[in-house]
Amino acid sequence: MSVDTPRRIVLLRHAKADWPDVPDHDRPLAERGRSDASVAGRRLADTGIAFDLALCSTSVRTRETWKLAVHELPTRPKTVYEDRLYDATLGDLLALINETPDDVNDLLLVGHNPGTHALADALSGTSEGDTIARMTRSGFPTSAFAVITFTTSWKSVEHGAGRLVDFWTPHD
Repeated sequence: MSVDTPRRIVLLRHAKADWPDVPDHDRPLAERGRSDASVAGRRLADTGIAFDLALCSTSVRTRETWKLAVHELPTRPKTVYEDRLYDATLGDLLALINETPDDVNDLLLVGHNPGTHALADALSGTSEGDTIARMTRSGFPTSAFAVITFTTSWKSVEHGAGRLVDFWTPHD
């Protein structure tokens, strides 16, 4: 694939989680989270992006979010549950992106804050319309997603290399 071919990464934050007395990694979705995850999946389907690969954190809330969201997509992408997405730093997330195989054009990452917001902010060197302002203002709430485009190889993705073309939240 030519590096001139635009690549897209969609950063999806997990849906609203409940707070039962369990370790953080094992927190399930709250009722609102289950509803919002399905809505996020429908909105992802509306983007028309056919994901080649989805990387999902191993936490219960991210796996539940992905299970509900992917059900709304026209085709299910290859999914890899990645331990390194849980409690990931910005550097961890960039390293994961840089490891993406060259045959992947559209990548979905299902993760957590503050990493998801930090990554979207770091990658977005430019934006369409008011997308950066809306993302900054909202703080990247649960079930939100950002769509960032690149014209570089995955190995070359770095700070400011992308263009934020869409930002969506379930409760605008």
